[in-house]
Amino acid sequence: MAEQRPDVAPSALSAAHQYCLRSSLRSDRLSDRTGQRRSSAQLGQHLNASTTSGRDTPLNQTGMEKRMADEQETTEKSTDAPAQHPTPLLDQLETGPWPSYVTGLKRLRDSKDKQYAPMMNDLLGQLEHSFTERLGFWKGGAVGVFGYGGGVIPRFSEVGDKFPASKEFHTLRVMPPAGYHYSTEFLRKICDIWEQHGSGLIALHGQSGDIMFQGCSTENVQKAFDALNEIGLDLGGAGPGLRSSTSCVGHARCEMSCYDEVRAHRTVINRLLDEMHRPGLPYKFKFKFSGCGNDCTNSVARSDCAVIGTWRDDMKVDQTEVKAYVAKAGRKYTIDHVIAMCPTRALSLNDDDTLEVDNRACVRCMHCLNVMPKALSPGDERGCSFLIGGKSALKTGAMMGVMVVPFMRLETDEDWAKFEAFAVKLIECFADNALEHERMGEMLDRIGLPAFLEMLGLDVDPNMVIHPRTSSYVRTDDFTDEANKYFERKKKAAVDAAE
Repeated sequence: MAEQRPDVAPSALSAAHQYCLRSSLRSDRLSDRTGQRRSSAQLGQHLNASTTSGRDTPLNQTGMEKRMADEQETTEKSTDAPAQHPTPLLDQLETGPWPSYVTGLKRLRDSKDKQYAPMMNDLLGQLEHSFTERLGFWKGGAVGVFGYGGGVIPRFSEVGDKFPASKEFHTLRVMPPAGYHYSTEFLRKICDIWEQHGSGLIALHGQSGDIMFQGCSTENVQKAFDALNEIGLDLGGAGPGLRSSTSCVGHARCEMSCYDEVRAHRTVINRLLDEMHRPGLPYKFKFKFSGCGNDCTNSVARSDCAVIGTWRDDMKVDQTEVKAYVAKAGRKYTIDHVIAMCPTRALSLNDDDTLEVDNRACVRCMHCLNVMPKALSPGDERGCSFLIGGKSALKTGAMMGVMVVPFMRLETDEDWAKFEAFAVKLIECFADNALEHERMGEMLDRIGLPAFLEMLGLDVDPNMVIHPRTSSYVRTDDFTDEANKYFERKKKAAVDAAE
C-alpha cells in the first residue's frame, strides 16, 4: 500500500485529486473548441500544484471547494456561449461583386450584446445545412395574435434539435404607411422594437408592400405586435384574404401624379380591413395604386386590381421648353430617343423644332414625358383606370391586368364614393365566383370578360380589347351597330358631365 502523507486527510487528498482530474477534462474539452490544447507538462504542473501546495490541509479544504465552484461556474458560462457555426458555402456568396445578404446576417450574429445573436448564429448554421443538403428545412404551422386570422407567417425548423435558437423563426407582415412616408424617428422606433423582440432582421418592403419583420419566437409574436401597434402600425394580410396594398409616393413629390394615391390607398384598405385581418376569400387579392403609367408599384403585372393614373384630354406641351431641349440635345438625339421611341408614332418634330402630338393615338406610355419633363406633362382632366387580373407565374402563368374601367374621375366626394363602391363590388364578385386557390385573373380567364362585365354592371368599351381577333371565321355584320351604341353612350356621358 502506498505511504499516506500524515499532514493530509485521506478524504481531502481524494477530493483534491478528483477536482484536478475534472478540471483537466474540462480544460481539454474547452481547448478542443478553441484549438489550443493544454500541454501535458502544463497538466502535470497543475496536478503537482494541487497536491503539494501548502494549502493541502484540512483547514484549507473549504477554500479548495470554493475554487472548484468558481471554476465550474466559469466553465458553464463558457459553455453557454455556443461557438459560431462554420459556413464555408455561405462564405462563397460574399466573394462576388455585389453585396451579399450573408454579410448582414453575420453582422447580426456578431452583435454579442444583443439578445438575437444566438438566433442568427443558428440561422446561419441551418442555412449552411440547407446548402449542403440542397433541401429546405422549414415547415408551417399556426401562429397569430389575438383577434387576427392573418398577418403572421409561421416558420418552424425541422432541424431544431441541431439549431435550437432558431427553431422558431416567424415573420410579421406589417402594413406600411400609404406612399411609404417615414420619418427617421419612426424608423428608429421600429428597429428598437424588433431588436427587443425579434431577430433584428427587417425587409423594406415585401412584394405586397409589407414591412417584413423576419425572425421571431412564438412567445414574442404577441409582444412584438403590441409594441408595433402602440406606435400606430397594424398587421397586413396573409393567407386567402385581402393583402396589404402599396401606393407610390405620388402627388407628394411627383409631377406626373394624376390622382390622390394616398387617399385611394387608405379608402380601400380602411373599407375592406376585415377581409385582411379575418381572411375569408377563395385566395389572395391585391390592390396596388400608381399615379401614372410609369407604374412605380408594378401594379399591372403583380396585383389583382391595379389603379393607374391617367388623363383623357390632350397632353400639355410647352413649345419653348421643347426648343430648348432640342437645342441642347440636338435634333438627331431628340428624334432617336423621343420621336422614334413612341410606340404608336404619335409624335413628330416640326422643322421649327416644335413638337406635334397626335393625342388620339397616344397610349400614355410616359416615355416622352420622362425624357422631357419640362416640356411635356399630363393633361388637366385627370383620373384613374382600373386594370384587373395581374398576377405572377403560378398555375396558369404570368398575366397582365385587363382594362375594365378606362377612366374614373377622382375629385369630388361623390367620385370617391363611387370609387369605394367599385372596390367593394370587385371583392364581392371575387368572393362569390372564384374557385379555391384561384386568382382574379384566372377567374376572369375562366368565365370570360363579357360575363365579368355583366356581374359588375359595366358597358363594353373598345379600350378593353387585349388583342383583336385574327380568325377570319367571325361574323362582323353587327359590329357597326355596337360601335354606334358605344358612341351614343360616350356622347350622353359627356352631356351629363357638362351639366
